[in-house]
Amino acid sequence: MPSTEITPREAADRLAIRELIDAYAHCADRRDADGQKALFTEDTHFLVYMEGPGTEATQELNGRNALTPVFDDLNRYQATTHFNGQSTIALDGDRATGESYCLAHHLFTENGTRKLMIASLRYLDSFVKIGGAWLFAERQLYVDWTETRQSQP
Repeated sequence: MPSTEITPREAADRLAIRELIDAYAHCADRRDADGQKALFTEDTHFLVYMEGPGTEATQELNGRNALTPVFDDLNRYQATTHFNGQSTIALDGDRATGESYCLAHHLFTENGTRKLMIASLRYLDSFVKIGGAWLFAERQLYVDWTETRQSQP
């Protein structure tokens, strides 16, 4: 039977990675593109799959500075709320992989009508610990589904 005991280091690493995932969402909702980029390695790899799993990437970005347009794109919304759900993390020393879920709410106005677009997102991540801090080395964003509807204030 596998051991269920978690070492203090493993617990600390898992918490730090979860805080990294949450910091990404927080920076997105606060439009802090610089803060968001700082969560990634300099040579990061970021892929977006707007049509979900099993499709070709709709965006592929290499390097931290290439992320600026993606994060700046959130400025087209009046407000966003990224609500992080479950995540699974597999630790391997100073490297880790994980999958996390997010419901992203995007409020905007189109043709004078207030609308809300909700996206069910999954992130497949590779993490690396550099100088004691966990960073995203690679992030694959999958849009599983979206729904857009009228929103009343």
